Amino acid sequence: MPTETTDAQKEEASSPPSPRDTNDFDENVNPLDLVEPENALPAITYAELPKIAQDAAASAGWTKLMPVQSKAIPYLLAGRDLMVQSRTGSGKTGAFLLPILHRINLKKRACQALILVPTRELALQVSKEAAILGGATGVSSVAVYGGVGYGPQISALRDGAQLVIGTPGRILDHLLQRTLRLDNLRQLVFDEADRMLSMGFYPDMVQVQSYLPSGPIQGSMFSATFPAHVLRLAQQFLTQPDFLSLSRDRVHVAEAEHVLYADPGMKKDRALVRLIEMENPAAALVFCNTRRMVDYVTIVLQRFGYDADRISSDLSQSERERVLRRVREGKLRLLVATDVAARGIDIPELSHVIQYEPPEDLESYIHRAGRTARAGASGVAISLTASFDERMMMERIAKRYSIPLEERKLPTDEEVASIVSERVTSLLEAKLRSRDNLQSERMRRFRPLVKDWMESDEGQTLLAMLVDDFYQDLLHAPPALPAEEASTKPAARPARKSQSQGGQRRRRSRPSRSRNRRE
Repeated sequence: MPTETTDAQKEEASSPPSPRDTNDFDENVNPLDLVEPENALPAITYAELPKIAQDAAASAGWTKLMPVQSKAIPYLLAGRDLMVQSRTGSGKTGAFLLPILHRINLKKRACQALILVPTRELALQVSKEAAILGGATGVSSVAVYGGVGYGPQISALRDGAQLVIGTPGRILDHLLQRTLRLDNLRQLVFDEADRMLSMGFYPDMVQVQSYLPSGPIQGSMFSATFPAHVLRLAQQFLTQPDFLSLSRDRVHVAEAEHVLYADPGMKKDRALVRLIEMENPAAALVFCNTRRMVDYVTIVLQRFGYDADRISSDLSQSERERVLRRVREGKLRLLVATDVAARGIDIPELSHVIQYEPPEDLESYIHRAGRTARAGASGVAISLTASFDERMMMERIAKRYSIPLEERKLPTDEEVASIVSERVTSLLEAKLRSRDNLQSERMRRFRPLVKDWMESDEGQTLLAMLVDDFYQDLLHAPPALPAEEASTKPAARPARKSQSQGGQRRRRSRPSRSRNRRE
């Protein structure tokens, strides 16, 4: 299915920045914008790049490095696992591609570097930049993603693609079919890790992990935000990772991101639905100012298929306990409440606070936004305004508390359709992989019917209804996220799967590894 490209993605996916758009890291950058590891490495300049990386950059017309490249590349060249907080369009693709190109053995025709991305669109974008940068080095690459035929992807993998960029689901498909092997893998990159989790890719990522070789693999993770579940993902897939942030809005790992959607140009309830579709929060608290509005918003969310419930003063004690029990067990994704009704309710790892209505007093905003970004994680505080008075209230709050309030445009219908289509495709492909031979054989009897449906408007409507029902059912299930214990256990990659004599795959256990260079 074709997808739309956002302006921010087009910015990063277009040909690499021209010299006038880039600059070596400026040591005078505001220190509040920079978070570095304790054992920080000095920034690198274009002239200090290894020859292969410099040749690659030169072939793309680069003469200087962007800040995230200048700061991140030294850690990756040193072989250290790294978490990088970086926005789309900041130059992060070049930050991980240049070190990869430097470390690939051109004589070995096998996958040596794997870049996991959330969408086929991003896979194509990264692949395009890899082709431009890798053209001068001779590194071969391929984009691997779902929704298209396997033939060209299999051909490129069999020809010995050394750099593979793909979505977790399709990568797993190739691993299961043995058209992709990771025996020679030495570098692993997670690009936009927060979006990968919001797309529902965590189970696939865990399965891909089981195919990693037992030898040393350098891992890095790039993400716009690091909420608790992304932090756990980093500990699960990386080894003692360093953390680096060049966030321009002072949003660091332990702080909330404050976002304003002003005058959405549509009813607020539809704007709220669009934002939830795009953000796909693991757990969100939606604030309203009145009990009546709480009831209305809850009904809207439930009618759209979301797993939503409310807390208000008119609930019976048994109903209130039922809702709170679901909250404590992490089984409720969206809770709608007033400030008074939400007092005393603690939702662990709240990824989003959404203010359907701005608070009636300035201090209440701090109490609301403070519900997220706890315990060393980040979070998002979103505010919706639909009138001049509401917008002025948000501006007063931002000025009073020196909050870096970022105003964004509401996602378009096309952008929402694109991200939902990607999500549904990945989930359906995962469901298909779980089918046994008998189920697959049974399913094939419907292929002629589906082909007939595709040729008529009525048939396409029937298919859309089935896909919508499938998606709505999923909205009532908590998203699959890294387990709680992953954040406290030492990071260790599971052993790869091997082929037993009986044709079944089994797991070999091995001790967790450590890196002597860090001890």
